[in-house]
Amino acid sequence: MKKFFLSLLCLGLITMSCSNDDNDPVVEEEEIENPEEEEETVKVDIEVQNFFWQTLNLYYFWQGDVPDLADDRFDTQTAYEEYLAENDDPVALLENKLLFSEDRFTFYSDDYTELVNSSAGISKSNGLQFGLGLISGTEDVFGFVEYIVKDSDASGKDIKRGDLFIGVDGQTLNLDNYIELLFGNNDTYTLNMADIVDGGISPSDKKVTLTKTEGLIENPIHVNTVITSGDKKIGYLMYNQFVSGSEDNLNSVFADFIAQGVNELVLDLRYNPGGRGSTAAVLASLIKGTNTNDLLFKTIYNAKLQAEFDSSLTDNYFVSTTGTADGNSGAALNTLNLNKVYIIATEASASASELVMVGLEPYIDVVHIGGTTVGKNQGSVLFVDDPEGGNVYDPERVDNINPNVQWGLQPIISRVENSAGFSDYVDGLIPDIELSEDVTNLGVLGDANEPLLARAIQEINGNGARRNFDVILPANVVSSSKLYNPRNTTLLLNNSVPVAKIPVSEKK
Repeated sequence: MKKFFLSLLCLGLITMSCSNDDNDPVVEEEEIENPEEEEETVKVDIEVQNFFWQTLNLYYFWQGDVPDLADDRFDTQTAYEEYLAENDDPVALLENKLLFSEDRFTFYSDDYTELVNSSAGISKSNGLQFGLGLISGTEDVFGFVEYIVKDSDASGKDIKRGDLFIGVDGQTLNLDNYIELLFGNNDTYTLNMADIVDGGISPSDKKVTLTKTEGLIENPIHVNTVITSGDKKIGYLMYNQFVSGSEDNLNSVFADFIAQGVNELVLDLRYNPGGRGSTAAVLASLIKGTNTNDLLFKTIYNAKLQAEFDSSLTDNYFVSTTGTADGNSGAALNTLNLNKVYIIATEASASASELVMVGLEPYIDVVHIGGTTVGKNQGSVLFVDDPEGGNVYDPERVDNINPNVQWGLQPIISRVENSAGFSDYVDGLIPDIELSEDVTNLGVLGDANEPLLARAIQEINGNGARRNFDVILPANVVSSSKLYNPRNTTLLLNNSVPVAKIPVSEKK
């Protein structure tokens, strides 16, 4: 069973150590005239620890704030190796000594391919995407279905957006057990469903059994449509993850918007936890324009790296094509060239979603509808144990990865800021128009009457007083199927760290 190890929410530990040989020969004391006790040296495998330390010492954004990562921490190679051997549990070393206390988003796995697949939108899943909230006045947790992934196990079951559940396998969900019950190793589980009764959540007799399957690929373009409202042609796009390889499809959506005469855009990122910075650049350019001299965002690294990098490695601009990564055609972008965009974003929106909002802000009017976002202004890169490649994951170099260390480490290596120098949103982006999803009326995604979309349309039309948007039971999200794993809130940097300039080398 593959396991993920998270910086803030650890699902398990792997201990790597060697034991003493239990079959040491027994020597009778009387047979030895001058007995000399000989100590047996226990050799500890430190390859994983070395991979963690070397990577973080060079690339970690907070390297200068972690004493055990200091360049002068060890006087000799022997002292360095003894330190690693003393910390024979690599996870404990990472968690307790190498990660900065303010780091919310570094994550890792004992199988790097899991991280590669996740960034490509491939996962082991039953296809149910849900939010979790607290039942008022209790520690009991309820779930509400946000959407169902097409062609998943859930898509063939009697469950849909807006359905509620309060238990798993007959156990009532609460703050102490929901992680194990919903995110544990139980590939198959049965949801105990619920209904809204007299304004509260009550159990029902309905049960739904779901099974996770390997390799489920979610199309990040969940809904796209054009809505006519008065003299407005409003394009609506729900985009649920910034996945490299989806750029051509995004471009096709905007080509259709142009063909239908779209003059307003509602971009729905309410369930989008992040992804590729390069994909974010494409989406931002499809909205605003393709002037490649306009700076979208800048990456700021630790002091050691920042001193070595020039602007080509820190500055990220708007783009004019889809690019050619992951099968994209490199086609010219069908940009709308808008001066205003309406973006739905909530407590489940993070990373690249926030980057699009922040990056567009200096150039066009961004109207944020929904809730305060996660607040992830940081970028990361996947690292593997490939010292000759600077430990930066490269799909062309998988044969060079240390066969004894198959771990993947995705640490925070940078902070991002927009062209105006703004980066202070660790507490999230506050909406211009605050409106929570209503568990009693989630609506149909892409339908003009769905409350958050309806509120955006109302704003577009300038008739803000015509509809009542009172929320009966707000979806105050404690967690969700996407936000549970910090790996889902990743901003994957599109400019590679130059490994030739500063290679990972053995500590001397």
